Amino acid sequence: YMETLLIVQQIWTANKFRNFNYLIVCPKSGEAMAIDPLDYEQCLSISKKNGWEITKILNTHEHWDHIGGNQHLIEKTGAQLLAHQNAKDAIENIDIGLKAGDSVKIGKTIELEVLDTPGHTMSHVCLFANNDKPALFCGDTLFNAGVGHCKGGGNPEDLYGTFVNQLFHLPDHTEIYPGHDYWENNLKFTLDREPGNIKAQKMINEDGIKDPNNPLVSTLGIEKEVNTFFRLKNTEVIENLRKTFPDLSENPGMKEVFLKLRELRNDW
Repeated sequence: YMETLLIVQQIWTANKFRNFNYLIVCPKSGEAMAIDPLDYEQCLSISKKNGWEITKILNTHEHWDHIGGNQHLIEKTGAQLLAHQNAKDAIENIDIGLKAGDSVKIGKTIELEVLDTPGHTMSHVCLFANNDKPALFCGDTLFNAGVGHCKGGGNPEDLYGTFVNQLFHLPDHTEIYPGHDYWENNLKFTLDREPGNIKAQKMINEDGIKDPNNPLVSTLGIEKEVNTFFRLKNTEVIENLRKTFPDLSENPGMKEVFLKLRELRNDW
């Protein structure tokens, strides 16, 4: 258990893939870890401006839009590279391979727990700051109002397992820091699936949904209200799903609902 001394710098890349990069900083030492630093130039300039030193780089998974800045940043900073232990053939020059339950330390005050979260890819990690203001750095596993696709070497059944066995159980006040800004499009999917979702109707018009430079930071509690992939027992979600999939079980379990939603989202 660590005290809350966690600076989170969310960096909007403004690229066509809508990536977010992150710096997690220890305020006592100024040491920082860069998460998926594709836009390494912004990571460097923001660090320099604030007097921070990037000593670690973490890749949540092996897709190029998350690892593409690694070598440039390592050349400039000498930072250690951390990633899932099974990603060593997909990501060059990993210094530390991570597995479930490992601890990643930054500076003097920060300790993050490694969650092994397969689904989007099979070598995906999320990082959980388990303190009195908990935070989840979730790469492409969980998005605001959505989930990652499984078309790039992943598996939707494993993604469901990650959700139901891990993410569902984190505290509701956990702040969510995803790998991309898909707020608006994902809320549209929510409302397509569950038109009666009042919270999603209200949120889609908020400034933080439309401005990734100043994005709304969600919590797991908010996600459970507006993210269809958490709303697996919702009757409106199930009945609308039945219109598309007439062979849906009479009382479908959560897994069946999740997998059908993921299938639908692929071509939505």
